[in-house]
Amino acid sequence: MVQNRDKPRQGISTPHRQTTEPLDLAAYARDRGIKHFMVSFTDLFGSQRAKLVPAEGIAEMQAGGAGFAGFATWLDLTPAHPDMLGIPDASSVIQLPWKKEVAWVASNCVMSGGIELEQAPRNVLTRLCREAADMGLTVKTGVEPEFFLMTPDGLAIGDPADTATKPCYDQQAMFRRLDVIAEISDYMLELGWEPYQSDHEDANGQWEMNWKYDNALATADKHSFFKFMTKAIAEKHGLRATFMPKPIMGLTGNGCHLHISVWNADGTNAFADDHDELGLSRQGYHFVGGIMKHASALALLSCPTVNSYKRINAPRTTSGATWAPNSVTWTGNNRTHMVRVPGPGRFEFRLPDGAANPYLVQAAIMAAGLSGLRSKADPGPRSDIDMYAEGHTITDAPKLPLNLLDAIRAFDEDEGLKTALGEEFATAYVKLKTREWNNYCAHLSQWERDNTLDI
Repeated sequence: MVQNRDKPRQGISTPHRQTTEPLDLAAYARDRGIKHFMVSFTDLFGSQRAKLVPAEGIAEMQAGGAGFAGFATWLDLTPAHPDMLGIPDASSVIQLPWKKEVAWVASNCVMSGGIELEQAPRNVLTRLCREAADMGLTVKTGVEPEFFLMTPDGLAIGDPADTATKPCYDQQAMFRRLDVIAEISDYMLELGWEPYQSDHEDANGQWEMNWKYDNALATADKHSFFKFMTKAIAEKHGLRATFMPKPIMGLTGNGCHLHISVWNADGTNAFADDHDELGLSRQGYHFVGGIMKHASALALLSCPTVNSYKRINAPRTTSGATWAPNSVTWTGNNRTHMVRVPGPGRFEFRLPDGAANPYLVQAAIMAAGLSGLRSKADPGPRSDIDMYAEGHTITDAPKLPLNLLDAIRAFDEDEGLKTALGEEFATAYVKLKTREWNNYCAHLSQWERDNTLDI
């Protein structure tokens, strides 16, 4: 929940390394004293998977890929499928600031024989980035990940003194966790991410850290690495970092708001218009129109777990607000709506939560937005009311899904969005998410026992 982003950050941030020849990872290792590479990919459920490769073997992996059994992860593959290979994208390589002899590198998933695995999240996003480039556009995004620092068992917040009713920006709580937050911030500075603020968020034990926006694929890679880094540093300090959407009932959940802008090939912001009241161009409004049109389906990729719907459909929290939407509405600089335009040349999408897959949430936004550009979609009427206090007065705005099953159905019915994301991906995702919902329904909860045992 960033408070000082009303001035547009119009500079063009440094993208992944752009060279005529791919970076030689073996030479990179020799130059930096790296002994091991974590060749990583993110599966459909957002779980990060990796093979540890000695530096002596990275040249072979860069050429042919590290082998994985795809069925052993959350991908729609079977034990009978051939090996899946993770081909390192050298432009994404990051030397771990807290363990210099190790480097992390994102990989693109292919099957044996070199056939791209179309359902793999990073592949989905990469294809949409190419589509935008074919339109002469680059989508740039910034993420605002929120997380809790909890005890190792995940049952309580890690700071027993953090008990304020309105804990947002709590200075004393910040200082008590300076060891963790400052360490992560220092590492982001070292990596050149240009972090610009960190704060105690609206729930007890909750934090948010922000760094400069970048092109969508670079942001997704950084977001993926940030989650890994944050969990690792928390563990180092005897804590557990969780991005779970609603880990503690009654407290504000973990959002992951995204700020989106689109840039022309000449480096100008295609969303900026000095003559518009909100500073948003017609292209910007059309992109938002695509988001509004596909919002119910986007919920599945923005809020992908059973627990997600305890955040966006939550009652008032102890701090006084959930800071999460429950209806498909847009506005100017007003945080109670799903989409807000806080300043010229960009908009904020407030639906995604901490469980959102770093690659799929970016891909979904791009798919919906680019379709809005192509069709010149109208975002509909703007609303400036306080949705938390007066939302009941709006009767013509769709409600967001109430649960994961509703979100699955909304996505499965949105043929346009599924086509834009890729049929192989859409089929795999619906299949696995439906299985997840069915597994949840087969679970017997304590609530059911408490309320029906004696009926």
